[in-house]
Amino acid sequence: MHINVLRYLDSEPGLRGAYRRVMTTNSLERPRIDSIKQSLGLSRAATGYTGSEETVTVTEVVMPRKGGPDVLQLRERQIARPEHGQVLVRVEAAGVSFAEVQMLRGRYFDQPSFPFVPGYDIVGNIIDVGTGVDHLSVGQRVAALTETGGWVDRIVLSADDVVPVSTDVDPAEAVALVTNGVTAWQMLHRVAKVRPGQTVLVHGASGGVGTVLTQLARLRDVQVLGTASAAKHDTVRAMGATPIDYRTENVPSRVAELTPDGVDAVFDHLGGTAVVDSWRMLGPGGTLVSYGVAAALDATGHRLKPFVPLFGRIALWTVLPNDRRATFYYVQRWPDRFGEDLQQVFELLAGGSLTTHVDRRFPLEDASEALGLLDSGEATGKVVITP
Repeated sequence: MHINVLRYLDSEPGLRGAYRRVMTTNSLERPRIDSIKQSLGLSRAATGYTGSEETVTVTEVVMPRKGGPDVLQLRERQIARPEHGQVLVRVEAAGVSFAEVQMLRGRYFDQPSFPFVPGYDIVGNIIDVGTGVDHLSVGQRVAALTETGGWVDRIVLSADDVVPVSTDVDPAEAVALVTNGVTAWQMLHRVAKVRPGQTVLVHGASGGVGTVLTQLARLRDVQVLGTASAAKHDTVRAMGATPIDYRTENVPSRVAELTPDGVDAVFDHLGGTAVVDSWRMLGPGGTLVSYGVAAALDATGHRLKPFVPLFGRIALWTVLPNDRRATFYYVQRWPDRFGEDLQQVFELLAGGSLTTHVDRRFPLEDASEALGLLDSGEATGKVVITP
């Protein structure tokens, strides 16, 4: 993503430097994540894979071109067994995200060329390990952020890229937290650094990221105002937040009524002109965290074009002499903190402090229906594929 954006911004004077400043704000040092060892939980025979074959047959969903969800195709192919430092994972649950909705339209900033296998995150069981993998074992459940390639029944991953997951957790609930949970955790705690007693505005509070973000904020004793359609207000209220109908209400006016001095943070996935309203709703010392351009889903032109004005605005707001700040967040902004932060979220899930909202589960062959549900805007929480 970083390289592709910079290539595009080469033709936009002044914005390349602005993008670098935005993306390097709050950079963190590489932490050391302790290795986790676990004894064999299942034999290879018990998983249905003996490891004697040179290749493995996988079933996967392919996104061949732009179009509607019905263009998705199911295919089988052979992949090599895991090599040094790799593991083979039987996928139990794969997330369906707004990124795939954008990819289907050719609008996601970092998508590969068609055709490709979508799938941003997975949870599954290790069924084979390559040489040099000492901290993971066959039968162990793990999660991974794949960005693409996750809509499969089996996948080979780097052992360094997977995070252990308790077998006591529902894999569909766990995958609902891989991308969404880390995104919410890092935006709240590493970027905005909210404190108890503060008030934040969460756009899309009933969505995949929004539901996790709202719960994490409430656990921090932070007041939450959440935008959502009227049909999803009960979901927002059930999480302890105040819903605002973005379709029928003037959001800035309603926020001003509820918090006359402005909010302490706004989490904005919309982009476009909406981000200007988000900035204006901040109170003294407030933080705007932009993490998408959903408003540009049906835009035309180069898919990176919507980021140009966004990064320009953020760069300008950053240097203005005021006590507010703005930044852009991407889930790979701190890749070395991913495992650490995902474990934090998983611990909250296992302890019952955090719940996931899995709207529906679909088998791999119904991936088109799963993506169509998310694209319709009718889903509340996470849509999951269970191969």
